[in-house]
Amino acid sequence: MTTDRALKNKIRDRAARTGESYTAARRHLVRDEAQSRERHGAQPDQPDQPDQHVQPDGPSVRLATAQTTPREDPGDAAAFAAAGDEVVALIDDAARLEARLLHLPEAALCFPSKWLLSSVPGEVAEADWTKFAWDAQDLALTRIRARAADRGVWVVLGAVTHGGADTARPHLSLLVIDPTGRIHTTYQERLLSRTKASYLYEAGTRSTLFEVDGVRFGCTSGLEILFPEVYGDYQALGADCVLYSTAGPGEPEAAGTLASSALVAARHDGLWISYAVHSDKAAHEPAGLIDPNGSWRARCEAVDAPGLTVATVTARPEDGARQWHRWTSQAYRAGRSEAGV
Repeated sequence: MTTDRALKNKIRDRAARTGESYTAARRHLVRDEAQSRERHGAQPDQPDQPDQHVQPDGPSVRLATAQTTPREDPGDAAAFAAAGDEVVALIDDAARLEARLLHLPEAALCFPSKWLLSSVPGEVAEADWTKFAWDAQDLALTRIRARAADRGVWVVLGAVTHGGADTARPHLSLLVIDPTGRIHTTYQERLLSRTKASYLYEAGTRSTLFEVDGVRFGCTSGLEILFPEVYGDYQALGADCVLYSTAGPGEPEAAGTLASSALVAARHDGLWISYAVHSDKAAHEPAGLIDPNGSWRARCEAVDAPGLTVATVTARPEDGARQWHRWTSQAYRAGRSEAGV
């Protein structure tokens, strides 16, 4: 969990005493305790994770997986600014907990409502993207990139990005921001829901793989966890961990459909899977990190509030079982292709 029970009680006590939100109270307490430790020469507290004192033999990355507040009004510039504040605070928290990479959900700044974007009032129709506050998103992204550079943290952030010259529709993307604040690469969601494909976005066409300190990360988004072939492809490409960013299903009570699929994909393909989701789904399935055995290694608090959890991701050893699985899978795919299936 991101905080122990005693800290959660302190946060709630402060919120009740000051009238602050849970998030604001948490941020102040974490900052005050960090300053107190610095004055006394103490080391920052580490999250209560089973691997927090273990030094892996091979390449490893300390990964922070986050849940963020959902925002749906595409024209609300103030909401974009608030979302930027939230992400900047999470970058600070990740750096304080010595994370090397922060993974955030799908459309972390704004997951625009199909109703508010619709070109036909009162109906779900082709989106009118002139209603989207592009300048406000750009301002938030500029701040986020600057804070990533200031803190020296990789950040993977869900955002809406402009489409190519041959399409009027944008992409729903994951921006991979490196520790200098540069956009290292971008993943564009490929397997879109019916509504996304019909009215909102252009589909991407390729997988995305990047490396941090010898650990290889793939990217997926939306409902792509429901398609095992996507994760099989990343396994074949040599990924160690797949970062899965989602807003969650339409109904919070259905959150288990995505989380359970993530557990299965991790075990089936021997991958770490980071599950970053909007906080309104957290009461049922909070964000967290799944290990290659298909077990939760770390999870955020099950409350509708932004937060993060931190654990260490390791490169998977190139053992006989992994080689056999990859070779057999490749042979199977080649056989299907040759048979015209």
